[in-house]
Order: sequence, then structure tokens, then C-alpha cells
Amino acid sequence: MAAHDLSMQLMRERELLELLLFKLDVQQTLLATGRNRWIRHAVTEIERVLAAMPTVALSRDTLVVAVADEWGVPEASTLSELIDAAPTDAWREVFSEHLSAMTALAEEIEQMKQINEQRLRTAIRVTQETIAGLGVPSGEYAASGEVVRDADARLLDTRA
Repeated sequence: MAAHDLSMQLMRERELLELLLFKLDVQQTLLATGRNRWIRHAVTEIERVLAAMPTVALSRDTLVVAVADEWGVPEASTLSELIDAAPTDAWREVFSEHLSAMTALAEEIEQMKQINEQRLRTAIRVTQETIAGLGVPSGEYAASGEVVRDADARLLDTRA
């Protein structure tokens, strides 16, 4: 039965969303604790999960079409429309639970993503400020990038 296959596919998609949320949580923990050395690995893991999403979504969409065909609704039906068209209360409940869980996960992922982006921007700014504050004189440069004066450049040149 296509409905059972769709339910299993939705469960796999939920697990993938939970894995993404976990990876974002790891990234957030690394950012919060200043363990920037591992951020690159966290980002790579997040990208791997995101790369798997289109394949999972395509499989889900294929099964939605099969269920829609079995239940006599348009092939382009959404999960909400399938819930409304479900032949039994049991299928309505199963698919409603999937939809509710996936919606909640998507909201959590969005919140975590926004927090992580803010923390990444802050980490970049702090790094830039730290580098700028090292006191390494940089000299004065022309628009072409050539050094016009060495490190003794001043905002106000007092040499006559």
C-alpha cells in the first residue's frame, strides 16, 4: 500500500530533519564555547545532510502521487490535502502527526539557523577586530595596492 510507504518515507525525512537540527546544535555549541577549530567540520556535516534533502523530497513526492492516485485525489496534492482525503481516521492521524512533527522541526531548524548565523557574524567581527588590534603597522597603500609609505604612515604627516 502506497500510504504505508509514504508514512515510512516521511519518517525517514523526519529523521533527516532531526539530524540536521542536531548538526546545527553542535555548530551552535562550538560557536558558543569558542571552539572555532571544529566549525569547518560542523559546516561540512550540515552540508552533507542538506545535500541528501532533494533526493528524500523527490522520493516523498513520488509516493504522494501514488497515494493521491489510490485515494482518488489530484496528483499534485499536498500532505494537508492528503490528510483531508484520507479514507480512514487512522491514516488522517498518522499523516497529521508526520506533518505536525515536520513543521515543528522546520521551525526549530530556522530558529537555530538564525542564531548560528548571528554567532558566526559575531565570531567574524571579533576575529577581524582582534587582527586589527594586534598593532602590526600596515603602512599606507595606493589604490593599486602598492605601498606608498612604509609603516611610519600617519593620519597627519608632520614631516615638512
